[in-house]
Amino acid sequence: MMIGHIAARELRSLFLSPLAWSVLSVVELIIAYLFLSQVDEYARIQPQLTQMENAPGLTEVVAAPVFGIAAVILLLVAPLLTMRLVSEERRSGTLPLLLSAPVSMTEIVLGKYLGVMAFFLVMVGLILLMPLSLLLGGTLDFGLLAAQVLGLTLMLAAFAAAGLFMSTLTGQPVVAAVGSFGILLLLWILDWADSADAGSGLFAYLSLQHHHEALLKGIFDTSDLVYYLLFITTFLVLSIRRLDAERLQG
Repeated sequence: MMIGHIAARELRSLFLSPLAWSVLSVVELIIAYLFLSQVDEYARIQPQLTQMENAPGLTEVVAAPVFGIAAVILLLVAPLLTMRLVSEERRSGTLPLLLSAPVSMTEIVLGKYLGVMAFFLVMVGLILLMPLSLLLGGTLDFGLLAAQVLGLTLMLAAFAAAGLFMSTLTGQPVVAAVGSFGILLLLWILDWADSADAGSGLFAYLSLQHHHEALLKGIFDTSDLVYYLLFITTFLVLSIRRLDAERLQG
């Protein structure tokens, strides 16, 4: 019950924030422009596609690049939405009141996490409307589209978990945003090390981009799902332990 109350409070505060509305509008405008560019590209190459066997359809040519670029854009802006989750409470002096409330740290962390995830799901839903609009004049591969939506949702869930943890470490939202961006960018490009040598594929497995690319291609592997679940759980547990330690010190 308290988790839902905290989540609703966080979601309400996001929708009352000019920053959140600015991020939402800018992200959707950029992705809409890229979507229209991909539609134009599909129209340009359609004569060649009609002469090919097993030619890629609208989902491959239009939706896949849009969801791929959306992940990169959201990597840049997600820290701006998660930076205030706990650090703003600490900076404003309301964190001691929250920690002294008869609520467990797990409820606080999960409530804040679900609140920001609800906002991210609104963004994903608006992005999804773009490829769905193609049904007015074409057909889509719904299996592939579902994998792409799942990939972007899991990616945002990972972004939110890492951003929440960084927000528990500092009283400065800007510092939390920079730290979140640094961690996420490092994990995004981590598999570049494998191109030089690797062999073990460890860096590829730890890379956020590696698992997202598989889902963009419609390849559903349980190892990708396990990776995201472990990633999210790890950062949420770290956030809970960090606040628990602060409560004990207080």
